[in-house]
Amino acid sequence: MSTEPEAAAEETADAVGPGPGAPGATDGPDAAAHGASAAAARDGAETAARSGAQSGPTGGTTAAPGDSGAEADGGESAEEAGTGEATTDGTDTGTDAPDGDAAAAGEKSEAEAELAAQRVERERIERRKAERQGPVDAGAKLSGTAADLLAAVRAVESGEKPAAPVFGAPEPARRPAPEPDRQPRPAASAEPVAAPGGPAPETVQAVRGVLAEGGAPEALAPQTAALLGEGAEGALRADPWQLLRVTGVRPEQADGFARALLGAECGPDDERRGRAVTVWLLEQAALAGHTALELPRLTETLARRGVPDPDAAVQSTLAEGEALAFQDALEEPGGRADSASSRSTQDTGEEGAGDGEERPVRVLVGLERYALAEESLADGLARLVNSAPKQDGFAADWEQAAAAAQGSAAELIRAVAGHGLVLHTGGEASLAEPAALLRTARALGLRAWAAAHGPLGRDRFAALLDASSEPTEPASAEPARTGPAAVTLAGLLSGAEGPGRDAEGTLDLDLLVVLDASQLDVESAALLAESLPDGARLVLAGDPAVLWSAGPGRVFADLLAARVCPQVASRRPDPGPLGELVSGIGIGELGQVEAPGKEVVIVPVREAGEAVHRTVQLVADSVPRAIGVPAEDTQVITPGHGGAAGTRALNAALKERLNPGPGRFGGFDPGDRVAYSPAPGRTLPGRVTKAEADGLHLACAGETVVVPRDRVEQSVRHGWALTAHQAVGGRWPAVVVVLPGDAAQGLSRPWVYTAFGRAARHLSVVHGVEQALPHAVAEVPAKPRTTRLPVLLAPQVPTDA
Repeated sequence: MSTEPEAAAEETADAVGPGPGAPGATDGPDAAAHGASAAAARDGAETAARSGAQSGPTGGTTAAPGDSGAEADGGESAEEAGTGEATTDGTDTGTDAPDGDAAAAGEKSEAEAELAAQRVERERIERRKAERQGPVDAGAKLSGTAADLLAAVRAVESGEKPAAPVFGAPEPARRPAPEPDRQPRPAASAEPVAAPGGPAPETVQAVRGVLAEGGAPEALAPQTAALLGEGAEGALRADPWQLLRVTGVRPEQADGFARALLGAECGPDDERRGRAVTVWLLEQAALAGHTALELPRLTETLARRGVPDPDAAVQSTLAEGEALAFQDALEEPGGRADSASSRSTQDTGEEGAGDGEERPVRVLVGLERYALAEESLADGLARLVNSAPKQDGFAADWEQAAAAAQGSAAELIRAVAGHGLVLHTGGEASLAEPAALLRTARALGLRAWAAAHGPLGRDRFAALLDASSEPTEPASAEPARTGPAAVTLAGLLSGAEGPGRDAEGTLDLDLLVVLDASQLDVESAALLAESLPDGARLVLAGDPAVLWSAGPGRVFADLLAARVCPQVASRRPDPGPLGELVSGIGIGELGQVEAPGKEVVIVPVREAGEAVHRTVQLVADSVPRAIGVPAEDTQVITPGHGGAAGTRALNAALKERLNPGPGRFGGFDPGDRVAYSPAPGRTLPGRVTKAEADGLHLACAGETVVVPRDRVEQSVRHGWALTAHQAVGGRWPAVVVVLPGDAAQGLSRPWVYTAFGRAARHLSVVHGVEQALPHAVAEVPAKPRTTRLPVLLAPQVPTDA
């Protein structure tokens, strides 16, 4: 590992300790190219020395705490727990929403460009005309509660603030709230987008009148009408707390709206309020990754939210069918959980069902959407585990292929030959084993496919298949299947990629290898399991140490813990200094590694502004010159979207250096590197090619995508800098990980492992968190998620199947 800055190398070496390579090797990727002054380097070294910085990744100095927008592990945030509620504005949760003011900034630049083209004597007149003709900001004249409510909703929709998360581990201390990305919305009812065509104009108008009467901004009318349907006006009058279903509205704001409509009839003990707050809390739990909540935790949080009788509120919610309750038997000593009563029930008592004996159970409450998805997933996986794979007549050929393979690749081939569900774990190098399996299956004439989380993973795996020189072709095999064997999971399920579906609606395949399996949430996993035909083989391959899915659930981790099918752990270590570094992080150790080729570089910084400056230097100058990786192949990763060194600030600085322009279309120009988010939790990297009347044209993974004008602000960000969740599944020749001082509390072992593991040839760490980095690696694991999958699988699948 080397350290940067490049100037005054010996002084920096004294400050951060001896380099992991040859003694004194402390220069950056390109010592002469960075342009930083020797005095600045000496200041950094002296500050590092005063703070007692250590060598290796733990070196560096600490910037003043600020607005970091630190990314929470696995899509979670530090939220309300215990007796406090920590704000988490700016936290990355795997969902991508752009700057709220991006479109406005783009319009302003375009107007200025047009005015500059006018004659000088007409400039003032044309400017006024343009202002009069421009769109009127709805709600601009609101004040008081209505203005606050509209601002809160817009902040969530634009990505400036998240839908307030509630469940998760509390942060150790309150701190300035960073600016976040928009959270994934857990319930279908929370989507503001209506069916094609949207709500009827008369429905929207009627809702607008009710909102005005209650002091709420009329701009919420289209969303509310889309959520509540044709009778939205009557539903809102009958239950004003239905407004809480609109994304961004918080309980206290819905309370104000209800008071204005109901007057003296409104009270904290209103049954309607109790139901609405209960559902809202379950939605917040889903944002944190939980598929259900334990009843005591839910009632405790309801009490903190001012619900006088939490138990009655839960019972009312269950009676109305807005949530489901479950009794899951707890695991007894020496055995697995007895889940005879684990299916949904309206009884929230503590007594088990079945033989009349009282058994220890936990009572959980969850939204129907995730409850049904988790139960469907358990049923689908049990069907695969309990049914023998389709008899393909190649038992001897499977064994021949396994004998020809080496190590854990042979174990994987043998396991898949005889089982419907197999789990495979390992790092980047372990992808060679699913590739060998896929080649074997295709050589046997099977319809075999691999599905990755995103296009970057798909293309990388396809290149691995093409580059391999180890195909296994038994003599009795049919000709190998042709066509691309690697697809994206979303493309496979939608039918846009892969084999398509047969007459019965199931996927037309015999074997499916799902890469990046840690990114499976319960809904996508359930749809996948339902789509597989009887007798098909499913292999879930992934790295259990990376960040979990952006959506609710922890499917891969739950299956590994349940031990219901064969598990094959790869013994292929990731090579080189980067592999050694990341492997150590995976087991909680952050050590020094020998990096003679400057594979790892540490760049100590003191504050966020310096972090941004150093990052731009690395991407635009140092890495291209010293490592030979151009700027377009270098990816910046930072903990969050907000803050002085979040993705917004870094992307602005990188655009100014790499592709300056006026941002004539919503803040974007041709050539801009972008991250397009077609759905929560999905990120497609690409570039802007042009902007026309139909929208912004992007080139994403070799395909042309047109984003309508009204969707640009919600779904497109600049992409020179990403969060770790956005980067999952991708791998770049060079990666610059930025750790400003105000990101310290958002770091965890899975975050560091994921961010550092995105680098293939070179990793630069812009380091300003001092000892928070080794602390996170050693002591901050993934935050727990409450799920039911292991309990649901227990009665259907024999142990160690």
